[in-house]
Amino acid sequence: MCAMARPRKPLLSTDRIVKTARDLVDREGLAAVSTRRLAAELGVSGPSLYNHFRTKDEILEAVADSVSGLVDLSMFEDGRDWRTALHDWAVSYRAALRDHPNIVPVLARGPGRRPAALRLADAVYGAMVDAGWPPAQATSIGALMRYFIMGSALGSFAGGFVDDASAYDPADYPHLGQAHLLAEQQEKIDERAFETGLTALLDGLAQQYEQVRV
Repeated sequence: MCAMARPRKPLLSTDRIVKTARDLVDREGLAAVSTRRLAAELGVSGPSLYNHFRTKDEILEAVADSVSGLVDLSMFEDGRDWRTALHDWAVSYRAALRDHPNIVPVLARGPGRRPAALRLADAVYGAMVDAGWPPAQATSIGALMRYFIMGSALGSFAGGFVDDASAYDPADYPHLGQAHLLAEQQEKIDERAFETGLTALLDGLAQQYEQVRV
């Protein structure tokens, strides 16, 4: 009689480590990540992680890059004009950050050596230069867009108001009588604020572009 084969544990891989770490960051934040905790989540011994990553910071860098890799870059390659491309890219970028907000502080440090983040920066800069922006201004546009998108993902404006009308005494805050209702419409308000700011930003760039093209 043949002995039953014991079920094999899933092979440990870089992709599996990164996905598990990203899920952990999404659920519990950056502070929850440690090699010991991650090893427990993966069902492996701690030292086995060092075959793939030397430090916790390397793991977080990889998680950040995996989120950058979710951003659509096709708009810079399919013939869309620079303004439409920037708009569509910004929407895709914000969507990725909205789905993984806890990793934003790591992303905000800049691309460093992260491949997906560098491809993102290269795509934006290259598209702006190809559209006729001077290189220095193309660099500034990339930085400006990153500031705006990252800032929009750091927190919710509407979520910052408490659901308690008594917190907004008309004697002290005569214009905040409905502020306690904002949290109910958090997603809608934040989306509208992002689109309003993005449109204003692109309108301003369009005016500068006309001067550049003269």
